[in-house]
Amino acid sequence: MIDIRGLGYIVVEATDPAKWRSYGEQVLGMMVEDAPDGGLYLKMDERAYRFAVVRGAQDRYFASGWEVADAGAFANALEALQKNGTQFERASSAERDFRRVQEMVWFHDPSGNRHEIFWGAKSDFRRFVSPVGVPHFVTNGLGLGHVVLPTPNFDTTYAFLSEVLGFSLSDIFRVRFTPDPNEPEKRIYFLHCNNNRHHSLAMFEMAMPSGCVHAMVEVPSMDEVGRGLDRVRQHNVKMSATLGRHCNDQMTSFYMKTPGGFDVEYGHGGLVVDWEQHSVYEATAVSLWGHDFSIGYQ
Repeated sequence: MIDIRGLGYIVVEATDPAKWRSYGEQVLGMMVEDAPDGGLYLKMDERAYRFAVVRGAQDRYFASGWEVADAGAFANALEALQKNGTQFERASSAERDFRRVQEMVWFHDPSGNRHEIFWGAKSDFRRFVSPVGVPHFVTNGLGLGHVVLPTPNFDTTYAFLSEVLGFSLSDIFRVRFTPDPNEPEKRIYFLHCNNNRHHSLAMFEMAMPSGCVHAMVEVPSMDEVGRGLDRVRQHNVKMSATLGRHCNDQMTSFYMKTPGGFDVEYGHGGLVVDWEQHSVYEATAVSLWGHDFSIGYQ
């Protein structure tokens, strides 16, 4: 299995990257810089970037970048993919330059999600200075946050993510969107990798045209969540869910739309787990309070 240390970056495709410049700076509170071929980098910490925006024909989530420790771990990752019969492509020099990594390969899981395995991210170590005053984002050894991906081929995708990529199950949730008991339940599995963030990846048992349900970024205080809400109103960004606190990872957060067609969860207080003491469970409620998702359909 692959020893993934965390979600290193995400890649977004955009028909008009300028929309991500204003959204990244004025709503998310990140530093934004130019990238090759008209793209953008969104910087959250000492890394050169955590969100990469590439110019393309669609507005969508494009790829998840999973970090391994070093060249040896990268070689082990390639061996695991080969043993599984997974078709993968080595990154071109242009792709490595854009991702700002030493080596990278990419492939698709059984539900069609693109994953990239890399090592040796370039870090400029420039001090993060938010254009709107966010003091920092919670990354450190936890990765940039988490992402929830569509997995219509649920069982085969779970087997791939757990048996090949090395993710482990944190907890389970099942959801229906109507009161009809005949509506099939949709499963959500929350998965962790080799760090203590409650989940770095979650699987949602349905298709999504945008390629992603949501990505989560974490700020260091509730005041920063509140200031984020103020910026959402100031810039007329549509919300997808009201403020609330999740049962499983205990994150207090809200959800908002992005220019990429998927959501960003903006939160504080995510659970850091001692996996030696953790037992997998099934939650029967999404949140302790709040998180009214109906506003996203209004």
